[in-house]
Amino acid sequence: MARIEGIRIRNYRVLRDITLGKLWNAPGTQPLSPLTAVIGKNGVGKSSLFDAFGFLADCLKLGVEEACDARGRGGFDRLRSQGSTAPIEFEVYYRQDSKARPITFEFAIDKDNSGRPYVTRERLRQRRRGQTRGWPFSFLMLNEGEGVAWTGQMQGWQIDEDGRLELDLSSLLSKLEDEEGAHREIIELEDKRKLGIATLGALKQHPRIAAFRQFIEGWYLSYFTPDAARGLPMAGPQRHLNVHGDNLGNVVQFMEREHRDRFDRILRRIAARVPGINRIDTERSPDGRLLLRFNDRGFEDPFYAQQVSDGTLKVFAYLLMLEDPQPPPFICIEEPENGLYHKLLEVLAEEFRRHTTGRKNAPQVFVTTHQPYFVDALKPEETWVLEKAVDGFATISRASDDAVVQAMVEEGLQLGGLWYSDYLDQR
Repeated sequence: MARIEGIRIRNYRVLRDITLGKLWNAPGTQPLSPLTAVIGKNGVGKSSLFDAFGFLADCLKLGVEEACDARGRGGFDRLRSQGSTAPIEFEVYYRQDSKARPITFEFAIDKDNSGRPYVTRERLRQRRRGQTRGWPFSFLMLNEGEGVAWTGQMQGWQIDEDGRLELDLSSLLSKLEDEEGAHREIIELEDKRKLGIATLGALKQHPRIAAFRQFIEGWYLSYFTPDAARGLPMAGPQRHLNVHGDNLGNVVQFMEREHRDRFDRILRRIAARVPGINRIDTERSPDGRLLLRFNDRGFEDPFYAQQVSDGTLKVFAYLLMLEDPQPPPFICIEEPENGLYHKLLEVLAEEFRRHTTGRKNAPQVFVTTHQPYFVDALKPEETWVLEKAVDGFATISRASDDAVVQAMVEEGLQLGGLWYSDYLDQR
């Protein structure tokens, strides 16, 4: 399954210039781990970082102008870092699978002469097969809505240790003719407020662009609220939990019917984690609405979702999402600890890690948190510390890059306790 190995964000709210993980021009850097957690105090930019992923996904789905206004963002001027006149920029370094060559996606957004946001620059680049150094090949390059795109996979080029092409003259001429004719397309977008990958990613002749588009479209950013899960949706099974969780009962219906073994595993974990719960199912009301029922061992009659605690609903929803037979490739959750008993936090972190490493098509999970009990279950390489510098903008560092912190964890100290004692603050 595709995974993000690194991301750079520039001029997005308090995130004037931060990098997490590995980029194409930083080969010695470790990529993001399957479970990645960003910790920090209130007001340092955790919500901005969470929203940055949502903004990137919305730019693809809605277009950049609509994305600037969506989810209460307030428009481009409120998104651009205070005092900056430079474009908002994103760089995503990702790998389609463990054996694939990494791909970098870059794009920038600025205002046009009428004051409306548009895409100023967009690029996809990937090193050719056999290339280990030098600049990756740009198979999509757009400036001001115009540029070129290369179709297919661009195989066959060989690069020597000095970065030079290894082709004889006849092969070289043949390859150049092939690329400049059949493989290269001149691109002119009709709407510069839409990403080029949104259009080109729908075409079969651009498989790499299509794969990247599908990857972003598959992201799941959780805006789950227990009150939404307590609603009464119309009955009818649904495959996937939506971002707000108001179809929780519908997903239970689907899992009961289509994946009973998986659903039973969830129930066993819930029973082990939440005292008393031994059965969860659904009931259809006379008017066709769906009621989610929780059976407690101490009571004969069931409790309904409207009577169940926020914490129980959240744990159940997260486990149900993680057990999805076709999970999203990238799951982003802001402050999953809200409403949870503190002893459940380490359990939840362990569940996230288990699901990101325990199977072939495991998702990548990205969370933000400010709860030390949750951090206690994390490893230094999974943990990023977000802080606010003296200029008011965010800085970020990986806990494992601090030799003192790494040594203390190796001696048996827990990461959350070290954070609580200010050992993770930048010194």
